[in-house]
Amino acid sequence: MSTKGISQERYGHFEEIQIQLRDILGELYDASRLEQGDILVIGCSTSEVAGGRIGTYSSQEIGECLFRTAHLFCRERGIYLACQCCEHLNRSLIIEKACMKEHRLARVNAVPQLKAGGAFATAAYRHMQEPVAVEGIVAQAGVDIGDTLIGMHLAPVAVPVRTRQRRIGQAHVVCARTRAKYVGGSRAAYDDFL
Repeated sequence: MSTKGISQERYGHFEEIQIQLRDILGELYDASRLEQGDILVIGCSTSEVAGGRIGTYSSQEIGECLFRTAHLFCRERGIYLACQCCEHLNRSLIIEKACMKEHRLARVNAVPQLKAGGAFATAAYRHMQEPVAVEGIVAQAGVDIGDTLIGMHLAPVAVPVRTRQRRIGQAHVVCARTRAKYVGGSRAAYDDFL
């Protein structure tokens, strides 16, 4: 059960959701051809992962588990992780201060909590080396866990990436990479991947 939308139950499938997230991130990384310094945005509803409705069952344990998995994956590849806050923080993102400076992002004043920012962003703020909240991010790829709507954080043009694994726990997962815009007329030639 939950108290004011915060899970009080113990979740017993941590290894399973870690494997699911790693598999999804691996496929997305390969499809996206991310480079060192690029940004991967993740929006995550721990309520949906646990089988509840988004915003009704925030789980600190699930948030911590999924953050640790994503953070390690990104760190090993030299890419930045951006963690989307819930709507109570206007979908700001938690990132490392180094990412904010490198990408010249606009810092905002917000500290995520379980019911105002979400469990995933709260875990990021707690465990990143120098966490900051920002707006205006333009990520090169993204994972949406539980229909949290990360599209606003992706660079134009977003391209869906269909992964074999389409759920983490009970949450629906959608992934995207981005590509450069096509410019020119009918005689223009284009790079197939960009």
